[in-house]
Amino acid sequence: MTADKSAGQFGRLHQLFTFHLGVAVTLSWLTALYAASYAPWVRNIRPLIDPSYVGQPESTWSFLFAFPLVLSVAWIMSFSGREILRHIKMLKNQTIEFGIAGAVAFALFYLSIDRAVAALLIGS
Repeated sequence: MTADKSAGQFGRLHQLFTFHLGVAVTLSWLTALYAASYAPWVRNIRPLIDPSYVGQPESTWSFLFAFPLVLSVAWIMSFSGREILRHIKMLKNQTIEFGIAGAVAFALFYLSIDRAVAALLIGS
């Protein structure tokens, strides 16, 4: 009975996580594409956002679309690797595992939106 309850809890948590990650991926891509229509397409966008920045060049393409791409890959892996994830346990409590995964996904989503907004601000 414990294995059935654990499998049911995993299924519920996985479904919730996958759905919300899919929403985050969609919003991230839509925001990045919208920002791309207004952002200046340059080889090094960082100095336009922060004039004191000195470092490696980062093109508009990688600046806007790196995080949505990472989120998309994570969503595809989460969606298609359900059975693999069911057998891999890092912690005893699955709720904590999904909570950590959700926090990491939210951080990537936040960074994606933050970059898109920064590109929108210099583009307008």
